[in-house]
Amino acid sequence: METTSGRKKSDQQQQQQVLDGSDIMELVENKEVFSDFVDHKFQVLDRDNDGHLSVNELQPAVADIGAALGLPAQGTSSDSDHIYTEVLNEFTHGTQKKVSKTEFKEVLSDILLGMAAGLKRDPIVILRIDGEDLLEFINGPAYEPEMVSIFSEIESSDGSLRDYIIKALDKLTVDQGMPPSADTWVISNIVEPAMQSCAINEQDDKPITQETFLVAFKKLADCVAQRLQEQPVIVAHSENTFNGNGINRLLSNKFELDKAMNAALENVPKDRNGKLSKDYLRIALDALAPSACLPPLGAIDQMDKVVSEVFKMVNCDDGKIIKEDEFKKILLEILGSIMLQLEGNPISISSNSVVHEPLATPSTTLLQPSS
Repeated sequence: METTSGRKKSDQQQQQQVLDGSDIMELVENKEVFSDFVDHKFQVLDRDNDGHLSVNELQPAVADIGAALGLPAQGTSSDSDHIYTEVLNEFTHGTQKKVSKTEFKEVLSDILLGMAAGLKRDPIVILRIDGEDLLEFINGPAYEPEMVSIFSEIESSDGSLRDYIIKALDKLTVDQGMPPSADTWVISNIVEPAMQSCAINEQDDKPITQETFLVAFKKLADCVAQRLQEQPVIVAHSENTFNGNGINRLLSNKFELDKAMNAALENVPKDRNGKLSKDYLRIALDALAPSACLPPLGAIDQMDKVVSEVFKMVNCDDGKIIKEDEFKKILLEILGSIMLQLEGNPISISSNSVVHEPLATPSTTLLQPSS
């Protein structure tokens, strides 16, 4: 006979889908299917039908790749805009004004395989949040101590009850059955209607006590759970810990290190004497990032801070022109310093984003025909 806990576990498994890159790998490795996919994609992008893609015609593909990598839209973040430039340079090799279908296919294959490898290393779990876990949380033994702790964190003398509740919702996680409450769709379709149905208004003149907060929040959370039962929310959830192991593996394998280092320097401009500016160290480090199991620059604030501190430590921002050997030596020093920082203070990242199409993959826009 199946127990209640057994059914609960089974239900949870049915509401999860793990994205590990296997679908992307399957697409690229099936030569016939991938060729058909590239043919269609190329035809849609080649608006003037000249058999080549111009820089402008490549822009939608570059934007799709950025979205699939989880980057903000191009032009909205200076930290990540250079990644879009690097993706475009992969297609054009930095100088070409036109790209053939063969070149487009080769680069797209490399990019997709890189994304598949990233998903294999750090899978994304697609969760269907339907209010069940939230009800279990608010009616369980963990509710009061957890919410008392949250209340003490957000307590302020001038906040309204509504302010308290909104801040508290933001501190709940998918483990407690709450989708990202700052998402605009969740706000307009789940949180605001729940607020209205529970009559959670601005504070009157009475001070907000812990007891008032606990009662009001439980009432609101119950309304949110009811809304989620009517309109379940699909959330892409990923967890990753950067502890320096990836860098250690790369530094320990001379063949892979030399290969990655040479590839990273391919698109770094050199003067007529073959020297490089230290200004390009960040671009080279970003090119090394996948091999070292590091995120792209601009993707994770905590990692960007570590990189900035290391760059200051090894004096990388003086703009000096140096020989290639010295450039590589500094890159190795940067990698080693980042590794030591992460070994001492690992960075754990958990991200949740609402998926507005059922069970979509991170590469949905990339793997669909362009509009």
